[in-house]
Amino acid sequence: MAEKETLALYHYTGCGFCTRVRSAAEELGVELELRNIHEDSQHAEALAAAMGRMTVPVLCIRGAEGEIRWLPESEDIIDYLKELVG
Repeated sequence: MAEKETLALYHYTGCGFCTRVRSAAEELGVELELRNIHEDSQHAEALAAAMGRMTVPVLCIRGAEGEIRWLPESEDIIDYLKELVG
């Protein structure tokens, strides 16, 4: 992972798929900024604007140059996190 790359997980507490991603990140030692869409309407609005829907989990990857990539689907997110730690 690039030095300046940051990861933010759009999620909510009662989501089982979100729990799997959070647990995998913790086990892998990957730091995620958690953005709960039920607790902060700005997070919900940002997710809807980016994805056109409110389905979670979605990982927002901000690169060193400010570019943003959105990665939905829990298994894809977990695979990405595993690749980060090698």
